Formats: sequence, structure tokens, C-alpha cells
Amino acid sequence: MLIVVSDLHLGDGSTASSIPANAFHIFASRLRETAYYASFRRDGTYKPIDGIDLLLMGDILDPLHSTLWLDTAPGAIYTRPWTSFTNPLFSSKLEQTTQAILDGNAESLKVLRQFASGERITVPPANAHGEPDHDAKDRIPVKVCIYYMVGNHDWYYHLKGAAYDKVRRNIIDTMGLCNPADRFPYEVDELPELREMLGRYKVFCRHGDYFDHFNFNPKQGRDYSALGDVFTMEVLNRYPVAVQQHFGDTLPKGVIDSLRRLTNVRPALATPLWISGQLKRHAGSAALESELKKVWDDICDEFLQLPVIRAQDRPFVLDTVDALQFAIKIAKGTSFETINDIVSWIRTRVDEGERSFVEHALDEPAFTDKTAKFIIYGHTHHHEVISLDSDSEPFEIQDQIYLNSGTWHTYFDLATKDPKKQKFIPYQTLTYLAFYRDGEREGRQFETWSGTYA
Repeated sequence: MLIVVSDLHLGDGSTASSIPANAFHIFASRLRETAYYASFRRDGTYKPIDGIDLLLMGDILDPLHSTLWLDTAPGAIYTRPWTSFTNPLFSSKLEQTTQAILDGNAESLKVLRQFASGERITVPPANAHGEPDHDAKDRIPVKVCIYYMVGNHDWYYHLKGAAYDKVRRNIIDTMGLCNPADRFPYEVDELPELREMLGRYKVFCRHGDYFDHFNFNPKQGRDYSALGDVFTMEVLNRYPVAVQQHFGDTLPKGVIDSLRRLTNVRPALATPLWISGQLKRHAGSAALESELKKVWDDICDEFLQLPVIRAQDRPFVLDTVDALQFAIKIAKGTSFETINDIVSWIRTRVDEGERSFVEHALDEPAFTDKTAKFIIYGHTHHHEVISLDSDSEPFEIQDQIYLNSGTWHTYFDLATKDPKKQKFIPYQTLTYLAFYRDGEREGRQFETWSGTYA
């Protein structure tokens, strides 16, 4: 049995909160149940499965959403995700950030480590009649082999070198991974054991950022930062820090905490509504709201002047940098209230359904040469199951399906009624995919489970 999850975005708590540990306990309970039913075979007999493969398919740990990177200013020790990763300061900062994430999610990651050791998932043995023996004194432990692939928020773990092997070894030991210390792959082919394992289930996987040029630079590859990293770090992460530095202890309680939740707002277009609503709730002053907006304008200006941004602004070509410049200039000097009006107007006319990558699945070699029955992406946080193609004999693989693995995330979702009133409802989401082989689950091929709870 193969389980695939992605986009957990476990952070160090310095920006948006990670999904709480109870999500992992829920997952453990569901996985134990799934392992039991997977032990019923196509012929109706019960035979305990001998193991579970679990693929963590990118954006699992999230060093990008950490303010620990912001403790240096431009100069000799300036370190950001886009500075040279051959500099020892880079690996040291990644090590520090990673340890903060592991410490902040210790209870959650302990569940994964218990999966790997066989402590958490058990099933009853079979009796002489091929049935589960629920009265048996001992239960059979089912060990889980956990592989880690990287995405756009944790691509740093793909970097080569002894310093990064040390960081990976710490993650392996904490989470109970099967990866070697020198390899957290971005592409399936980078780790033969992973490729062979997925091949047994007729599955092909990639994180999906590969198709998002704001978060992946195809010319440089996955060992380099992308424009989205810079915007996240220098605008979204930095804004609460800049506000606190500017106002110190004079701000009303709750302002900074609410601004740290920017990346949990859904849909993304509602971010200005969230900021404005939280300021009204906690600040209670139009003058203070105006000052906070000026801080936002200033960091956006500084963002556009960063050398890494200016270097990506190609002359005479309308590109993503130009779009950011346009959006920021439109917003500059405009109150959050006016921006809210603009956003609300746009939302009535624009379909904000998460973008699907299904068209890219049709071009995957694993799809066209029919070596994979299932093409799986993550990244968009939008769980999908879409039929791709179906053929008759003599092909071994007849039906092919695209799936998106969704996310595990805490969200603050904008209420549909009167969006301008800036009402948000918090909840958590959890999605996982399951694939079977060798007659497991009474011959079933796959399942997907997506839940929402509060």
C-alpha cells in the first residue's frame, strides 16, 4: 500500500501556524484503519500487509516561512534563500531554521517516527481460515517506509554537500525517513529506490511547482531560489517584523499575531481584506491604520529595489517583475479601505478556483508511454481526481488518472456573505491518497480522502 501526501508546510511558528498535531493523530488512526482493510485480498481472504510506503511529496517542512532569515541586512553576512548556498552562512541558517521547525512540530513528527518503527500501525494476525483473529493477544506491527521529495518551499534540502547532508540526517532521524542522507530528490529518477517503488504501483509523482514559474525558474533548476521566494520573504514574512520594529510595544495586543497569519488567508486575493479587518479589530484607529499602510508601502518599495529583483526585470519584455511593479504602484498611497473595494469588485468578476495542472499531466512521458496509471502533482493545494484516458487491450495500463494531493493546512476562509465586512472562519484541511497492488483492499486500485475540520 502506498500513501501520498504533500504541502504540509510545517513551520517554526514565526509566521503562520502549522497544522496542529491532532491532524497527525487523526491521520494515524485513518492509516491504521486503511492498513487493516488493505489486508483483505481480492479472493476475500485476510492476509496482513507486510508494510506501507509513504511518500511526502514536497513542501513538508517550510524554511521559507521563517523570520529567522531576516536577522541580517545587506552586507558581508547577508543571507537569504537567493544568496550563495556555497557560503557556510547559508547552510548554517538552514540548519538553524530546520531545527526550529523540528522543535516546533515535535509531537507531529513523533507520529511519523513511530510509523517507521512499527509502533503506531498494527493489524490483527490471520487465523487458520484466512480471517482476522481479533482475539489474538499480539498484533502485527506494520512498518512504514517514508520517502521525502522536495518542492518549492523546501528545495534547500535538495542541495549537495556535507553541510546539507548534516541537515538532512537530522531530518531523517527526527522523522524516521528511508532517504539516504545525501538525497532528498526533486525528480523521481534522482532516487532509484523511490522510482522502483512507485513503479510497482504504476504511479508517477512530481511536486508541481515545475509548472509555476513564479516559484520555479526553469533556466536555473531546483537548486536555485525563484521570484516567489523573494516576495514571500521580503514582503509577507517581513511585514509583521517591520511593523513591530516601527511601533515597538505601542501597538494594541493582537495586531502582530494577526499579521503573521497572512499566508493562511484563503483565497489569496482576500489578503488585503484580512489585513484591513484585523487592523480594524485590533487597532481601532484610522490614523494607526494609515501608518501601518505606510510601512507596507515602504517594504514593497524596498522589495522592488532588491538587486535580485532588478536582475530578473528584463528590458523591453513584459514579465512577472513588471506585473509586481504595476500592482505595487497601484496600491501605493491607497488606503486599505480603497484596496478592499477594488478586491471585492474583482472577486465578483474573476473565477478564483485554484489553478489545475491537469493539462501538464497529458505531456508527462509516464503518461504518453503508458508506464504510469496515476499521474500525481501537489503544489496547488487543490485536491483533484480527473480522468485522463482509457484504452482497450492489448495495453497493460488501460485507464489513466490525474490526481492532486491537496494539502494539510490551517486556513482563515473569507465568509461569502458581505466580504467587505472582512469575516473569516478558521478550519483545517487534510488530504491523502492511497494506492494498492497485489490484490490488496479486495482488489481496489486507489482511494482519496480529503477532510475539513475545525
